[in-house]
Amino acid sequence: MARPYSAVKVFTATKATERERLGDEVTAWLQANADIEVVKTVVRQSSDQQFHCLSIVLFYRPGAS
Repeated sequence: MARPYSAVKVFTATKATERERLGDEVTAWLQANADIEVVKTVVRQSSDQQFHCLSIVLFYRPGAS
């Protein structure tokens, strides 16, 4: 059974320097929101001929155990 969630946070980056810093951005957000419980994480990459987009999606709920 999937655990329920009540909110979603999406982090995206298209430029190379932004993609390199994305993990740090996610970590900083998680530290600033230590009272949540991440239920699921989805990482996606999409590309076309010019752009490469990296997305990290956090499904979460309040009240980390």
